[in-house]
Amino acid sequence: MDRNSATGLFLIAALLLVYLYFFKPEAPKETPADKPTSAAAARPGTPAAAAVAAPLDSAAAARTLGAFAGAAMGTAQQTQLQNGNLTVTFSSKGGRVEAVRLNKYKTFFGKPLDLLDAQSAQIDTKFRTTTGQTVRLSDLYFQPTAAQPFAEGDKKGQRLSFVASAAGGQIEQVYTLFDNSYEMGYDLRFTGLQQTMSQEPLTYTFVDRVRQTEQDVKQNRNHTTINHYLVDDEHGALTEASEKPEELDIAEPLKWAAHKHDFFVAGIIAQDKFSNGKFNSTVDLADTTFIKTLSTTLSIPAADAQQGKASFRYYFGPNSLPILQDVTPGFDRNVFLGWGLFRWVNQFLILPVFHTLEKFISSYGIIIALLVVLIKLVTWPLTYKTYESQAKMKVLKPEIDAIKEKAGDDQMKVQQETMKLYSSFGVSPLSGCIPTLLTMPILFAMFQFFPNAIELRQEHFLWAKDLSTYDDLIRLPFEVPFLGNHISLFTVLMTLSTLLMTWQSNQMNPAAMQGPMKFYSYLMPVVFMFVLNSFASGLTWYYLVSNLATLGQQALTRRFVDDTKIRAQLEANKVKNKDKKPSGFGARLQDAMRAAQERDAATNRSASSDPDADAGTSATVVPKPKKPTRRS
Repeated sequence: MDRNSATGLFLIAALLLVYLYFFKPEAPKETPADKPTSAAAARPGTPAAAAVAAPLDSAAAARTLGAFAGAAMGTAQQTQLQNGNLTVTFSSKGGRVEAVRLNKYKTFFGKPLDLLDAQSAQIDTKFRTTTGQTVRLSDLYFQPTAAQPFAEGDKKGQRLSFVASAAGGQIEQVYTLFDNSYEMGYDLRFTGLQQTMSQEPLTYTFVDRVRQTEQDVKQNRNHTTINHYLVDDEHGALTEASEKPEELDIAEPLKWAAHKHDFFVAGIIAQDKFSNGKFNSTVDLADTTFIKTLSTTLSIPAADAQQGKASFRYYFGPNSLPILQDVTPGFDRNVFLGWGLFRWVNQFLILPVFHTLEKFISSYGIIIALLVVLIKLVTWPLTYKTYESQAKMKVLKPEIDAIKEKAGDDQMKVQQETMKLYSSFGVSPLSGCIPTLLTMPILFAMFQFFPNAIELRQEHFLWAKDLSTYDDLIRLPFEVPFLGNHISLFTVLMTLSTLLMTWQSNQMNPAAMQGPMKFYSYLMPVVFMFVLNSFASGLTWYYLVSNLATLGQQALTRRFVDDTKIRAQLEANKVKNKDKKPSGFGARLQDAMRAAQERDAATNRSASSDPDADAGTSATVVPKPKKPTRRS
């Protein structure tokens, strides 16, 4: 490995460390053990919960709800809609969704995966009356109808209605769950209530206290957020990894809003639009029950509810790109695959290849290994260019050493003469770095693909129980700073393979890596072991296979890269370029170094003319000055 390539790799490593710094899950801060958790306040059976759930008496209902007080008395009943994917539980108190279970998924701990439940989530809608009262649907008792079969074209499913009669009219909520779907239709209608209902927008609220469903609570928390999509096709989101309160007010019309729970999504999509919205998230690190609290507030035009136009769809399901792409425009942005170029690489290159391979291969560990092989084959020409550039630098090393010996400590002279040497032999110092830089988008894209790919969730491979999180075959009885309480075996093997690659490179070109550079070349893999220890095991398995493939590529490439032939080619280039003037980047670089050298020479001459530099002389002699030098 020559010095230029080594410098380039160190710069790339530095960029990678900076990138990981911003995306690595943050460790929770310690808090006093005796601090009460916020979960206790919402736990059933506590006085606070009982106070919230207590029904209003008739007098209080009349004062609070006005003409709608007649619907505030009743008994709460539970009703369900169910298909192969979802079990949705409703409460007649409010006629609202109370719990959602994903039938095909379980938590990392083997329990049924309840995306929402009565203790963790509250969905509600409120409106204003013409006499100034605020009425929440959760204050009213609705009469449920029996679930009825429903068909719409080729789609079949079940339909459930809730009706509350009050103030001379009625409020109706209709839910439609299609077979084998993660979507559920929702219609809200206010009939005959124009005289008692204000024209102020209705306020829809969704409070969601998220439970831990994955092994790594920090990743689970840091991948939980609220996404939204404007009517004018602009996506926005709260900061995922922040442990500080986050809040966002949107004054523009919205198409949808979604609560992302790492690998799952609970969202609502408007058939028309929401007038505006407000989103916030909070984290209480002392709360051992809920990892983050999400809150969404959306405005629904009153006229839409009165005219039967308040139609929506819920999505309760996996955060899977192929499924979300069919829900509504922009809904696939709930799957975070990186920013800009990295997202494009994942969406249009990695995922299509991944999904093609999984049609034929059931083991995702083998799929990842084959993905490495395919990427290595595609990038082989770039890799070969890098090896060829290193071989050219190695062949020219005797000339470069002669330049260094002749120029001594004059680094500017060394650089200038080295560039002349490269130009005469037709060698570009950047030719070894550019191929490596061109493969960087794939490298960075992988850091977002593996932790966010639901395809890898709970997929076993070798000793890893779940390729979407770290493998913890080695558990420690204590916490190690920057490492945690476990050691990922895939990460250890990846580190050892990287050290082997470094040792092999240093053996091939021992003069290129000496002193501190050689030490740092061995230190960097160890640093990355600490950084990647808590990353997805699919990622570290990918880099382990990639390192082994690279070692194989190096062994194979050495059979095709002959130093004698390269020397002959360089000599031929030297003869060909004998009378050729430098052009392009090389010429500009030489001009820049020549100008810098001239500035340094002028500075040295000015310093030698300073009278303070040689006290006792009455004048300083400067070679062929245009004007006599004057004393200051």
